[in-house]
Amino acid sequence: MHDFISNNSGKVFIRSVIILFLILMAGFGGLLFYGSKSIHDLFENNEKLKVAIANLTREEQIGYAKVIGQETIEGKLYTTLKFVETARDNQLNKVLEREYLIEGDVVFFDALIVTFSNQDIMTGEKRALYLWRRVYGENMAPSNGYPIEMESQAPKRYADFLAQLSLPDQEMFWEAVWQMADDPDVLRKHGIKAVYGNAVYKKLRPGLIYVFKISANGRVYPETIPDI
Repeated sequence: MHDFISNNSGKVFIRSVIILFLILMAGFGGLLFYGSKSIHDLFENNEKLKVAIANLTREEQIGYAKVIGQETIEGKLYTTLKFVETARDNQLNKVLEREYLIEGDVVFFDALIVTFSNQDIMTGEKRALYLWRRVYGENMAPSNGYPIEMESQAPKRYADFLAQLSLPDQEMFWEAVWQMADDPDVLRKHGIKAVYGNAVYKKLRPGLIYVFKISANGRVYPETIPDI
């Protein structure tokens, strides 16, 4: 009788574990499905997002950099620079300001550009987002560059861009933009023409301001003006 009870208890325990495992797997699969479905709905079926993208206007100035100081340390030249990101609607309004110490005087500025191709929202001028990624010197690997915008976070210059969406939808949008850069099939599926990097470099000198602008075709380029 004791053996029968023990065997019975063991079978009941194993059966319970299997049922619990199946329930957990079903729930996990449901979460994956829900997540995928949510991202699809956000890009394809969310009218508020389509309106937000359609209201984007072509930008010209997206920030500037200036040299704070240059000095030689142990035989190597170092440049301290200030990078400023300006608001979309007011070039005098600073939305981000950072300082960097870079070895050398040739500095690269790397931006992520997102262009949209969905004809339902692509009327008139080309719509695009410009996200600053990182800054690095010619003696650094790009992967070791210093961040400007933090990946997956909403850039401050687009604070008003998705104001009509719920906070979870806003977070999902920015995370998807950063993560989908290397998957062209997913991009096309969601009406995004391309996500690509545009790195420009300049030999920096004190007394000058390097104003970064965007051309009509999405190319980032610097203009040099005196620091008044």
